[in-house]
Amino acid sequence: MTLSIATWNINSVRLRMPLVSDFLVRFQPDILCLQETKCPNELFPVKAFEALGYGHMAMHGQKGYHGVATLSRLPLTELVDRRDYCGVGDARHLSVVFSHGSKRIRLHNFYVPAGGDEPDRTINKKFGHKLDFLEEMKLLHAEADAGVSSILVGDLNVAPLEHDVWSHKQLLKIVSHTPVETEGLTSIMTGGAWVDLMRQHTPSPEKLYTWWSYRAKDWEAADRGRRLDHIWSSADLATHLRQVEIIKEARGWERPSDHVPVIATFDL
Repeated sequence: MTLSIATWNINSVRLRMPLVSDFLVRFQPDILCLQETKCPNELFPVKAFEALGYGHMAMHGQKGYHGVATLSRLPLTELVDRRDYCGVGDARHLSVVFSHGSKRIRLHNFYVPAGGDEPDRTINKKFGHKLDFLEEMKLLHAEADAGVSSILVGDLNVAPLEHDVWSHKQLLKIVSHTPVETEGLTSIMTGGAWVDLMRQHTPSPEKLYTWWSYRAKDWEAADRGRRLDHIWSSADLATHLRQVEIIKEARGWERPSDHVPVIATFDL
């Protein structure tokens, strides 16, 4: 049996529903986790996903900002958790539990704050918020629930490794790749016993990007990307990883998100 999980910062689910629909028809992941849906729960395009075969849904949305949603062809249990990281009321986390084969799996879906432009919390509250958010994530452990495996996906807004950015040297003082952020994300991973599945499948020094800025006149020619989107798992699932696909072509679709989908496939 195979299990496929996709993650995608869609940058407005209602605006880009045609792209999501085409993606689901073509790639048919078992579960799709979206971030930055920018949609309150009552306006979420439920019927569109039901028509595509994704009748099991969990949303954590708010009007115009943030928001995460998990859409599944597999039944989801009632064990839905929506955590209010930093206690500011943002819709940035959602987790669900589902079963596949002999495994029970908790799936976390995150949208970590971007952090603004200035990497100094004394003058940039957004950066301070991001660091506080990452600090709270250190409490999350891949083996938190006995008998339950874990997967964590989402736009974590940090490119942690040297080869996760187009220029390590030039981006060391740019938000998303500063040492305080990369060390924070690494601490979450190691302290929580998480496995970085993308790098398990494609080790450094090969470059991996999932995001290309809207500011580039020709994003593909410049290829100044960053790996901001991630898929992690508990160690027991990592041994079953078959492949990870970064759907780079999605960045060139009509009216695209600046992030592209990433799909992890497991043999379970």
